[in-house]
Amino acid sequence: MKKAIVFLFLIGFLCQGIAQEIRTASFNIRLKTDKDVGNLWDDRRNPLCNLILFHEFDIFGIQEGFIEQVKDMKDRLVDYSYIGVGRDDGAEKGEHSAIFYNNNRFKMLKNGTFWLSGTDTERPNKGWDAALPRICTWGIFQDKKNGKKFIFMNTHFDHVGVEARRESAKQILAKAKEFAKDLPLILTGDFNVDEKNEAYFTLAESGIVQDTYTLAPIKYTPNSTFNGWGKSIKETGRIDHIFITKPFKVLKYGVLTDTYMNKFPSDHFPILSVLKW
Repeated sequence: MKKAIVFLFLIGFLCQGIAQEIRTASFNIRLKTDKDVGNLWDDRRNPLCNLILFHEFDIFGIQEGFIEQVKDMKDRLVDYSYIGVGRDDGAEKGEHSAIFYNNNRFKMLKNGTFWLSGTDTERPNKGWDAALPRICTWGIFQDKKNGKKFIFMNTHFDHVGVEARRESAKQILAKAKEFAKDLPLILTGDFNVDEKNEAYFTLAESGIVQDTYTLAPIKYTPNSTFNGWGKSIKETGRIDHIFITKPFKVLKYGVLTDTYMNKFPSDHFPILSVLKW
């Protein structure tokens, strides 16, 4: 009888540990454009969403999503909701840095979007030396499995502005503190810089967040995160990143190189980090 009780206790302990894992990801889905001949959104939206479902993302950020794409994903990811607005008007116009989350796992408590700017974070504008308006979408979530709360932030840094990328990194960390005080943070995005760039170090060496790649005991990184529809794959190089704060721990990290019919769901590979509270 005692052995049976001990066995049941151990099973319960293991199940509780599994329940506290979070599969979080970042995915630049590539904007919808007729210029992508052979890689049109209408052809790749199903494989892209099936990839997300197969790998069981719990919560993830996307970049470059127009409202039609965001709605297409919502229709196919039936258990998910999303937060986020378009960067051009604060409503539906322009690219979204939306956050998708599984309703069965998380409850969204509060959310918003701010512009990465040194002058006005509340309205569409280009900050510092950026070529385009850039945004960060954030949400405070509660894990239904353990009741714990955290803040999730998702962004897409400018591809031109060196100062903009550096200052955007600083601003996001400050905003996380403003919105969520001492709640744990998950930050995802296409940062348009690799792990050797100043803007990357502004985050990775901040003493606040850490790169999940660096922390992961198991890494699956067969190539770069940008693929350029298969034409720009390199052996190394990560411009898409996931950063976290304590008490999250990283179990594993991967660049997911799934394809379909020799085609790519996007010109970026999604990255996945399995976290544990």
